[in-house]
Amino acid sequence: MSRAKVEIDWRPIPPSKWWMHQPERIKKLRSGHIVTDDALSAMKAIRAEVADIVFLDPPFNLGKRYGNSPPRADKQQRPAYADFLRSILLESARVLRPGGSLFFYHIPKVAVATLPDLSAHLSFRHWIAIGMKNGFVRNNNLYPAHYALLHYTKGEPRALTRPKIQPSTCPHCGEVTRDYGGYSEHVIDGVNLSDFWDDVSPVRHGKYKYRKENELPMLVVKRAVAIAGIRSGLLVDVFAGTGGAAVAARSNNMRYIAIDREESNTELIIDRMQHITKHRKTPDA
Repeated sequence: MSRAKVEIDWRPIPPSKWWMHQPERIKKLRSGHIVTDDALSAMKAIRAEVADIVFLDPPFNLGKRYGNSPPRADKQQRPAYADFLRSILLESARVLRPGGSLFFYHIPKVAVATLPDLSAHLSFRHWIAIGMKNGFVRNNNLYPAHYALLHYTKGEPRALTRPKIQPSTCPHCGEVTRDYGGYSEHVIDGVNLSDFWDDVSPVRHGKYKYRKENELPMLVVKRAVAIAGIRSGLLVDVFAGTGGAAVAARSNNMRYIAIDREESNTELIIDRMQHITKHRKTPDA
């Protein structure tokens, strides 16, 4: 007996159906919702299977100060931190729509530990190595020179695009710096993005930052949205920080839910979105 094919409704889900119950501190804009709340509490309030992308860039548990929270808030015991990440990953899998994408950014040691939980609920797509020399040699290890960006999907991906990037060129002569085996004329319009990104620079200088604390480079979230974004779809950024993922979503005609426990961060995101609205001359509030 043949099994009936299940038809999936791919129509965009309206904001009125994003929540099982709305958080107390929520700012609703035309482009998306900005929530001031604990990440896990906010995720549990979101309906199942509404998100087309879930982006996770959690605090790394290094004892850093974020907003008004003391450093100890970012320094849990390892088992407690692992349980916290596991809960976030399970909620992320729950809110993803079939075919949706999850991106998880962390150091390789932590990324490896999450693979069993992710693989139990989602399908592995990519381990993207993001080259950033931003650390020190510790113990019996090689020099740390990359972060991990894991890409999982809920079943077969609904959207998976290979963005084109410009080949690297010599700053002096303008010629491409890599040997393309006689096919240089075919890369004039760009080369396919690989799973090794060596052109990402950390955001260190104050004039490029929106806050004193660390920020994820915009290039990372822009590429994630370029890979898996869906027009009028929903991106959920669970640790929104300064709102880079939400900005990338909006720039690609997606809606967003941006979540952060620090009010200073969510106020900053609101300001960024309203600034974009002002220059686009379209209503957003």
